[in-house]
Amino acid sequence: MKKAGCLLAGVLALVLAIGAIWFLTGWWGEADVEEDTNFIVPSGASLTSVASKLEDEGLIGSADGFLLRAKIFGSSDPIMAGEFLLPVGASNASILQIFQSGDVIRRFVTIPEGMPSILVHERLMAEELLTGEIPVPIEGSVLPDTYDFERGEERAAVLARMQAAMQNYLAEAWPKRASDIAVDNVRDAVILASIVEKETGKPSERRMVAGLYSNRVKDGMLLQADPTIIYPITKGKPLGRRIRQSEIAAINDYNTYTMVGLPKGPITNPGREAIAAVLDPAETSARYMVADGTGGHAFSETLEEHNRAVAKWFEIRRQRGEM
Repeated sequence: MKKAGCLLAGVLALVLAIGAIWFLTGWWGEADVEEDTNFIVPSGASLTSVASKLEDEGLIGSADGFLLRAKIFGSSDPIMAGEFLLPVGASNASILQIFQSGDVIRRFVTIPEGMPSILVHERLMAEELLTGEIPVPIEGSVLPDTYDFERGEERAAVLARMQAAMQNYLAEAWPKRASDIAVDNVRDAVILASIVEKETGKPSERRMVAGLYSNRVKDGMLLQADPTIIYPITKGKPLGRRIRQSEIAAINDYNTYTMVGLPKGPITNPGREAIAAVLDPAETSARYMVADGTGGHAFSETLEEHNRAVAKWFEIRRQRGEM
């Protein structure tokens, strides 16, 4: 009897050990995540509802087993709402930890330098994982950059971050401005920077272009910036054709061919470098510029020099069959 009792006790101990291993493995061993999987925890969801959702999607073997083990072994920290990445081979324990960490999947939207607000609006509205409506932002209020967002986030929240980034950058950059620049307030700096941004796509030219237009502002000359003709017509979108003489002669609050000084507002969202160029322009005597055929510009101090540069540019265009 004694030997039988010992044998039974041994069997029970073995069964308990196997059961304990099974129970522990069910928490720290691999769940049923067979490939990297995006999983959404709805706002306000309980752990019980999330466990059921995990079971329904075949990511864990049992919601009840998950909840029991979570109660015994898991942290009491709340789970967060959002979209999470469950990596292949994740355990039940790591799944819970992922939900509690709040480390949601971040996605990105890029606003390039010189993108006008009408196109910023279109880009944000085209992001299907964002929600809600937004108006076209005020021109010049968005700082071009790459911004992250999460699934289901409000477009208004993302736009607010873009506009806060512009305000923060201006607050940092304006006090560092050079002395005797052409503008005496932040708004005019953004307006002039928007012209610089649209007038050259060559980073090395920005300060030179800023210096040229700063000279014109100080001298009371017409700025004669082509993008200011286009902006009232398209709100910054490409014109898609050559500018007409009637448009050059149009009188409005933007066209710098028919008005002295700056337009009434920015004509695009300038980037950091264009703003920095206006706040510290190159020291130059140039007042004129024209394309040089290489993607950059020829700069001139006098109208006579400029006319020669224009003639050279026209000859290049004729050779290309553009005229």
